[in-house]
Amino acid sequence: MIATSFLEISSKAYRQNIRYIRKEIGPKPTISAVVKGNAYGHGIAQMVEIAEKAGIRHFSTFSSDEAWMVKKNSTKQSEIMILGMLYEEELEALINAGISFYVFDFERLEKAIEISERIGVPAKIHVEVETGFHRTGFDWEQREKLVETLQKGKNHVILEGLCTHYAGAESVSNFVRVKNQISVYYDFKNYLSEHNLFFRKYHTACSAATLIFPETIMDMVRIGIAGYGFWPTKETYFAKLKDLPKTNKNPLKRLISWKSQVMSLKKVKMGEFVGYGNSFMALHNMSLAIVPVGYGHGYSRLLSNSGQVLIGGQYCQVVGTVTMNAIAVDITKVKNIQVGDEVVMIGSQKNKEITVASFSESTQQVNYELLTRLPQDIPRRIIQ
Repeated sequence: MIATSFLEISSKAYRQNIRYIRKEIGPKPTISAVVKGNAYGHGIAQMVEIAEKAGIRHFSTFSSDEAWMVKKNSTKQSEIMILGMLYEEELEALINAGISFYVFDFERLEKAIEISERIGVPAKIHVEVETGFHRTGFDWEQREKLVETLQKGKNHVILEGLCTHYAGAESVSNFVRVKNQISVYYDFKNYLSEHNLFFRKYHTACSAATLIFPETIMDMVRIGIAGYGFWPTKETYFAKLKDLPKTNKNPLKRLISWKSQVMSLKKVKMGEFVGYGNSFMALHNMSLAIVPVGYGHGYSRLLSNSGQVLIGGQYCQVVGTVTMNAIAVDITKVKNIQVGDEVVMIGSQKNKEITVASFSESTQQVNYELLTRLPQDIPRRIIQ
């Protein structure tokens, strides 16, 4: 079976990104590769292989199904941590498999202790505390009950981590808010330590916090978007810019390219409409290439009459409405295009490039959204 498009994932670029992050954090902290959202659209199976070859031995997933996928594809017995969703009926299997998970409410914590005691296998838990994100985590007002519950069950669990997630670390405008969150986290840490509760790893930093709030690095950093070669935001990049060497002002290299091919060629006369409706009328005689990629493949309908692809080393504009399975692009000024020629939706061709950021600006999507919306059934190919 041959798909209409494919993604190339660069292992060389990933190694470069990990080297840069390691330089930023120093030799001791663990790097946990965040592979939620199908590894930010890059493919969990592919990214586990690439990351383990780059020396990564810890992975973070949002949900248990992603954790099982990491375990299936790991060849290095890497550690796996679930940040979010799991089902109560899975807890026993997760505990037996040695997969660690966040606990952020008493229901999950108490159930984990109960199951661990029954099966004689300690659960590896990361206690998440609420510091200001207001999504998940134990509140400060719950600290006494939290201590009581952890002390009661400490013979049946491994206190793998004490963690939180910062709200707004990607924006310098949230400086005060993030600083307050760091302070609250240390209040929790100190309170738990005073009650003889110590954790193997203290970890709070996502990509953005790692890059611009070095005090959040601690024992482990959870690297998501930066590992895939993207700055969390422009603000994050500008905050680091002055510290980057003149010879390398962008040390993060994108891993992903998205490619297809010309399906057919079409001539359109001046005054004729292209595609559904009347959103585009040819103002002169035109040559079009039809590319078998549409919104059903993750190429947003918002790119109608505005998106660009690379064909023959030239930028070619999408004309007409993006349909479910195809786009038409203007190749009037490009010479000698043939059916089967390479089309680049994201990536480089000759000396030109289309970035994920250019997509984001055209569709009002952030990098994260566009990447994770790339369908899982698009083949991912690992390249060097």
